[in-house]
Amino acid sequence: MVVTRTVQPITIALPKGRLLPDTQELLDRVGYDSTVVGNGTRKLIAPDPAAQAQYLLVKPADVPTYVQYGAADVGIVGQDVLREAESDVLEPLNLGFGRCRLVVAGSPEQREMDLRLAPHLRIASKYPQLARTYFQEQGISVEIIPLQGSVELAPLVDLADLLVDIVQTGSTLQANGLVELEHIAWFEAALIVNRASQWTKADQITALVSGLATVLDEQETETVQ
Repeated sequence: MVVTRTVQPITIALPKGRLLPDTQELLDRVGYDSTVVGNGTRKLIAPDPAAQAQYLLVKPADVPTYVQYGAADVGIVGQDVLREAESDVLEPLNLGFGRCRLVVAGSPEQREMDLRLAPHLRIASKYPQLARTYFQEQGISVEIIPLQGSVELAPLVDLADLLVDIVQTGSTLQANGLVELEHIAWFEAALIVNRASQWTKADQITALVSGLATVLDEQETETVQ
């Protein structure tokens, strides 16, 4: 008697927003059809039988949570979100897109200011944990003001002295009369894996990681040439 083993689909959490097009393009090159979610549809979960996969479409900030707690086996997320969440997941692969930098920003006059001599600084940020850690490492006492959007507004209306935020081109800072004062870190998109799924779905996850790594190597070679 031949026993056929049923292969459970791998669940992949995809980030809504700016990372989704590059995420889908990369997955499609590996043989997944992730276009069944997003791209104007209202589907938040969809199967991909040919690839033995299914997709969850979630807010970027929620991707680490879905993966950590096993609702998704793997996910693609910006490292800025991942570092802020401090999630207990594996991070086997950087994906080479969504590159951005975390910076301290303020007015041009503050370029000459020694932050260590400031008696009390208020810092506005969508990344309160990362901001707090950075200033603690610098030995600077600050008050962190968490915001969810329009962080550039905070120094303009005296809600905060400085801001810590993600920057790609710097055009939003420039448009609001602000400048980068200090660089904190570079980030990009990354693949993350649930710790239990790494063992229970080892074959599928290994194939996914290997396929993505191969595509990324090919892209790098094409860029060099």
